[in-house]
Amino acid sequence: MEIKNCFYLGKVTKPFGFKGELVLFFDVDSPEDYSQLDGVYIDINKRLVLYPIESIRVRNNKATVRFSDLTPEDALKLIGKDMYLPLELLPELEGNKFYYHEVIGFEVVDNERGNIGKIETVLDYPATPLFSIIFNGKEILMPIIDSVIVNVDRESKIIYINAPIGLIDLYLL
Repeated sequence: MEIKNCFYLGKVTKPFGFKGELVLFFDVDSPEDYSQLDGVYIDINKRLVLYPIESIRVRNNKATVRFSDLTPEDALKLIGKDMYLPLELLPELEGNKFYYHEVIGFEVVDNERGNIGKIETVLDYPATPLFSIIFNGKEILMPIIDSVIVNVDRESKIIYINAPIGLIDLYLL
């Protein structure tokens, strides 16, 4: 399994008890969706290794897990490692919710300016994530916030927006 075919699930954070159980942090919106996992991929030296799960208990964004056939000493070596799952295990989103990777290449249509280009990438900044949209060779950075996103048309691969007044003009001058 390669990282490009996976999504980041979270991190192994610390031991739980002395019998090899570990605490996981899930960096997802709905951790309960992952309460029945039978395994996760863990990044070991830039290579994803599948670790089958013997038992898992999810509470909020944390889980206590015991991996199959793992000694307590080997479990400790996983602390601080990143966890991944295959993209096909992502829950399907509806309406105006989307995963950043799925909208790359979508056209962006503003209610005033019309088509302003394609999404080149998503810049995931802590304060506000941004679409990087390329229009006639120029980059337009658009905040990904509910007041801007009007509609996500997955079938046509178009995101309709209501850009803040004057924002697009700043980039096109």
